[in-house]
Amino acid sequence: MTFSQSRWSLKDLFPGPESPELEAAFAELEARAAAFEAFRPELKPEMDTARFMEILDFYEHSARLANRLYGYASLLFAEDTQSQPAQTLLGRVQQFFAELQNRTLFFSLWWKGLDEASVPRFLEVAGDYRYYLEEMRHFKPHTLSESEEQIINLKNVTGVEALITLYDAITNRYVFKLEVDGTVKELTRGELMVYARSSDPDLRARAYQELYRVYAQDGAILGQMYQTVVRDWRNENLSLRKFASPISARNLGNDIPDQAVDVLLEVCQNNADIFRRFFRLKARHLGMERLRRYDVYAPVSQADKQYDFGKAADMVLDSFGTFEPRLADLARRVFEQNHLDSEIRKGKQSGAFCATITPDLTPWVKINYNGRAEDVATLAHELGHAIHAMLADHHTVFTQHACLPLAETASTFGEMMLIDRLLAEEENPAVRKDMLFRQVDDAYATILRQAYFALFERQAHEMVFSHASVDDLASAYMQNLQQQFGDAVEVSEEFKWEWVSIPHIYHTPFYVYAYAFGQLLVLSLYRQFKLEGETFKPRYLRILSAGGSEAPEKILNEAGIDIRSAAFWQGGFDVLDDLVRQLESL
Repeated sequence: MTFSQSRWSLKDLFPGPESPELEAAFAELEARAAAFEAFRPELKPEMDTARFMEILDFYEHSARLANRLYGYASLLFAEDTQSQPAQTLLGRVQQFFAELQNRTLFFSLWWKGLDEASVPRFLEVAGDYRYYLEEMRHFKPHTLSESEEQIINLKNVTGVEALITLYDAITNRYVFKLEVDGTVKELTRGELMVYARSSDPDLRARAYQELYRVYAQDGAILGQMYQTVVRDWRNENLSLRKFASPISARNLGNDIPDQAVDVLLEVCQNNADIFRRFFRLKARHLGMERLRRYDVYAPVSQADKQYDFGKAADMVLDSFGTFEPRLADLARRVFEQNHLDSEIRKGKQSGAFCATITPDLTPWVKINYNGRAEDVATLAHELGHAIHAMLADHHTVFTQHACLPLAETASTFGEMMLIDRLLAEEENPAVRKDMLFRQVDDAYATILRQAYFALFERQAHEMVFSHASVDDLASAYMQNLQQQFGDAVEVSEEFKWEWVSIPHIYHTPFYVYAYAFGQLLVLSLYRQFKLEGETFKPRYLRILSAGGSEAPEKILNEAGIDIRSAAFWQGGFDVLDDLVRQLESL
C-alpha cells in the first residue's frame, strides 16, 4: 500500500467540535465526577482493599474519557491554531477540567496524606497501579491543602495556561517573507527552516535573519510572557510547594534524581569541545574560515536530495521491520487508521509530536513533511514514540506513559535505525557524506543544544527572580551561545532572540534536558545492540513495554545502566567522539 501526505482524522475521538457525542462526553464526565465525589466518606485507612480497587478502577475509566476529550481539543487546535471553534473548545475544555480536577482532588490528597503504616496493605493489591500510587506519594512534601490546590487549578486556566495558548496563537500566525530565485515567498516557520539548511550560504543567512526579524518584532511581548511563566513556576513550586530549585519540580515529575540531572548537564558542558571540533571540521569542508551560526546545519555537499512521502513511509516501516517485524506492524497502524497529519498548512502548529490519548487508541502523530532527509528522520522519530506507547498499551492510563527522559528512547532509536538503512542503501558519495555529517548535526541539536537550553532556563529562572529585564535575558542567552560554541562558530546579534522562539521553555519548563538524556541513553543502547545483536532485542523491548509502570532509574538499572554515573553519560559522548574522528579522517 502506498501512503500519501494527508491531514489526520480525529473521528476515532469525536465526529466534530459541535457534535452530540462531544456534548455527551461532557455530560458523562460531569456524572462520573458526581459519582466519584460520593466515594469520599469511604476513604479511610482501614477501608477494604477490594473496595479501594473498585474506586481506583472507576477513577481510571473516568481518566480515559477525560483524556479523549482533552486530547481531541488539543489535536483540533494543533491542526489549525487559527480556528475559532478549536480555540473556543480548548478554552472550554481547560476550564471544565480545572473544575473537574478540583472535584476529584480529594482522592490524591487522601492518598498522599495516608499514614505510612497503612500504605503497604493497599500497594499489595494495586497491581499495575502500584507505581502510579508510589509516585503520587513522592509529592507528599510538596502538596498543599485541598482548597489551596483547587485555587491553583482554577487560576491556571485563566493564568499561565491562557498565556501559553496566546503565545501559540501569536507565534503560529507568523508569516515569513523570503526571496528565493527572484520571487518573494510567504512561508510558515516550517517552510522557512527548509532554507536554513540550504546549500546556499546567503539563503541560509537570510532565512535565519527573517526568522528572528519576525520574532524580534514581538520580542519584548514574548519575553514578558516568558517572565510571567517563570514567575508563575516559581510562585507555585518554590514559594508554595517548597521545592529546592525550579528544576527540582520537573525532576520529581520525571522521577529522576536531581543528582542524575546535574551530572548529565555537567558532562554535556565538559564535552562541548567534541562539537566545536566538528564545527571547525565542517567549516573546512564548506570552504569557510569559520562557521557562522547560520551554517551549523548546512549540508556539506550539493546533495539536496528529496524523498517522496510514500517512499519515506516505506523506508521507515522497513527499517522498523528489519529490527523487529512487530514494530513495523505497530507503526503501520498509525497510517492505516489515518492518525497521521503530515501536510504543510498555514495555521497548523509548527514542529512535530506524537499524542498518546488512551491505551486502547492508536496514537496520533503530527509532522510537517517537506521531503528532506531530516523530515524522513522526524517521521521515524515520531512513529518511534507511537510504537513505544503501543508496546505499553497493556498498562493503565496512569502507567502507560514513560517519563519524559525515557520517552525519547524508542523515537531516537527508531531514527538511528533509519539512518543506518539510508546509509546502507545510498550509493552517491556526496549524499553519504552529507548523511554522516547530519548524524552529528542531529546529535548536536538533540544533546548539546538542548542541554544548553536547560542551562539557560536554570539561569533565566534565577534572573527573573532577581528582576532581570527582557534585554538582560537576551544578553544572557547570547553569552550562553558564546560559551556553547567557543571560538568555533560566529554568532550574529539577532540570535539573542532565539530563546523566545522555543515553545518548550514556555509550555513545559525544563522539558528540554529529556532530549539530551534520551539521546545519550540511546547512543549507549545502540552501541550495545551493535555489539550483541539479537540478544539485545528482548532487553530493549522490555524497557519500552514497561512504559511508566516502574521508576525510570529502576527500569534502566535492570538494563545495567547507572544514570547517576558520569562514566555512563561519557560513554554516549565517546560514541560521538568516534564519529567525529571518522569524519576527520575523510
